[in-house]
Amino acid sequence: MLTLAVANRAETFERMAEPLAERGIEARHCRVSERTVSLTGERPWSPDEFDVGFVFPGRMIEGGAADAALDIPWLNGRSAVLTSRNKAGVFASLDRAGLPVPETTLVSNPVDDEELIEAFQRFDPPVVVKPTSTTRGVGVARVDDLDSFLGVVDYLDLVHDFQATGDKSFLIQEYLPDARDYRAMVLDGEFVGAVERRLPDDALAAGQWKHNVHRGAEATGVDLPDEWRRLAERVAAELELSFVGVDLLASGDRVVVSETNARPTIDAETKYEPGFYDRLAASIRKRAEE
Repeated sequence: MLTLAVANRAETFERMAEPLAERGIEARHCRVSERTVSLTGERPWSPDEFDVGFVFPGRMIEGGAADAALDIPWLNGRSAVLTSRNKAGVFASLDRAGLPVPETTLVSNPVDDEELIEAFQRFDPPVVVKPTSTTRGVGVARVDDLDSFLGVVDYLDLVHDFQATGDKSFLIQEYLPDARDYRAMVLDGEFVGAVERRLPDDALAAGQWKHNVHRGAEATGVDLPDEWRRLAERVAAELELSFVGVDLLASGDRVVVSETNARPTIDAETKYEPGFYDRLAASIRKRAEE
């Protein structure tokens, strides 16, 4: 039986453990963060404890230490996680390939107010201000006017004053009104399922607009149109990602790619295409043999 190192948070590990065990793969939770790890003495993991890893840990420093100790291939390695996490690089790559993305401007701080005002005025408010390297909607803000925009930038500048903050850039992006939010999953180039993420009615009535599950949205399995499926597959191919969640926003007659995630949470099996775990197990075995 293959042993699989899973560094994802608990829900992904718990959902995948039994289905993979039925297919001859033992998933073991490999906690690499929020702990102490000896780098020079006896380490928490033996070199032969795992055969293959699921996806590279999200924190690069702890992930690098664990990767060196484990010395295993990953279904999604470090480069895949970094590629997906760099939102600016993703949007630039997809736009160059002719794939639909929201209108987006990168701001590489520090820039003066004149440039900021000019950048804001390229859009019809409201706009979305989005850090380039965060997940779960952290730090994403919608602003309706220039003064609010400059105020948000002021707060970002305060955070960036700390020398330890490496990434000082952020994105200005068009806001798509009444957008429906979907995550399409692609594995080894093929669409394998999708969910729609929807906020409760009371949250919408209160003005909440981020459809992240970690912000209270509920993910429901859906059957996407073929055109949207092919779009998600093209995104995975363009970014060269083996396993990826492709976030799609549908507003009016437009569908755009709003984000990618190379460390996606795995939902209940019923939300995926038939044979999802057979495909996942086959992909893990293939990576272990490389």
